[in-house]
Amino acid sequence: MLVGRSKSIFVVTLIFLCISLTTVALRCYVRLRLVRRFGWDDALMVLAMALNIWFATCGLTGSVAGIGRKLDDFDRPEEIEKALFWWWLGQSAYVWVVTIARLSIAMLLLRIAIRRRDSVVTYVVMSLTVAVGLPFWLVLMLQCQPVREFWQRTGDGYCIDTEYIVDVAYLYSATACLCDFTLGLYPIYLIRDLQITGRSKWALAGIFGLGCVASAAVVVRIPFLPNYMETDFLYATSGIAISSNIEAGLGIAAGSLVTLRPLCHRLSSLNSIVGRNVRKLTSLVRPSNNDRSHGSQVALDSSWPGNWRSDSGPEGAQFVSTTVTTPNARARRHEAEGLEEGEVISSRINVQRTFDMSR
Repeated sequence: MLVGRSKSIFVVTLIFLCISLTTVALRCYVRLRLVRRFGWDDALMVLAMALNIWFATCGLTGSVAGIGRKLDDFDRPEEIEKALFWWWLGQSAYVWVVTIARLSIAMLLLRIAIRRRDSVVTYVVMSLTVAVGLPFWLVLMLQCQPVREFWQRTGDGYCIDTEYIVDVAYLYSATACLCDFTLGLYPIYLIRDLQITGRSKWALAGIFGLGCVASAAVVVRIPFLPNYMETDFLYATSGIAISSNIEAGLGIAAGSLVTLRPLCHRLSSLNSIVGRNVRKLTSLVRPSNNDRSHGSQVALDSSWPGNWRSDSGPEGAQFVSTTVTTPNARARRHEAEGLEEGEVISSRINVQRTFDMSR
């Protein structure tokens, strides 16, 4: 049942799953269909998205199972065990999601790193990400022996002191903030030498800067880390669950938005083409003021008696004479039966056809 913090976890997880999934799908379209160049950074981001789907599944299922609820709200111990199991799966997936996403962004930066010293900074970030992420994952996975003791809590096994877990989490969070801020701000320094317009540079800087927003989620999570030691574990750690999903979703989205520039150009070109076609169509359908007063026209004016008239033929046959008028010419009207020249009716050319209405 989704109530209280469980509902918040479910909603936040679903929102950021959709955001990250959409951006990665667009990234794959751009890299595979538009530029036709799928690199290692793209492959890593797809892998991070696959793991993020698993991480989100744990969050969605876990929130329904009871993550975010107080212990007093559970009816049976089996329900608590199920919720703890989904928490354990989720925290193990989270570390790999954010680690691989950072590696993907770092590899993307290597493409625009012109000087060797620029590449060194990126490699340092990648090394720190792996050096801290892997031990943190091992601690979370193996904190209890046997592993199932984490969710079963039977007392037959043992778990390491949660204070040690929190200390490792502090170290990991500090390193994650440093790496995220570096990946978010360092590209601003790198793109200054790129042969692109100033507007494009500002756009890229803004997109890369979204990585700082992801690191902000890490900063927000730090005050919640001591809650890992609380007895009411599932309820107290709901803030950690929410901030972790925000961090993973924003990190993947920021790393993918940078690659969508060709798609933006394609949409901009398409919009320009559509706009030109609409303007051409409008000019054809709606004549200008000059066309209304002096342009070509076809006149079938029934209010002018000379255009529609009945004549008597040799045997009483009835004829109708129709005149089509075009501008900028002198015209004369001829009698159908006698072909006698008539007066000038306008400064236009008149094309006349006489129809026998008796047949």
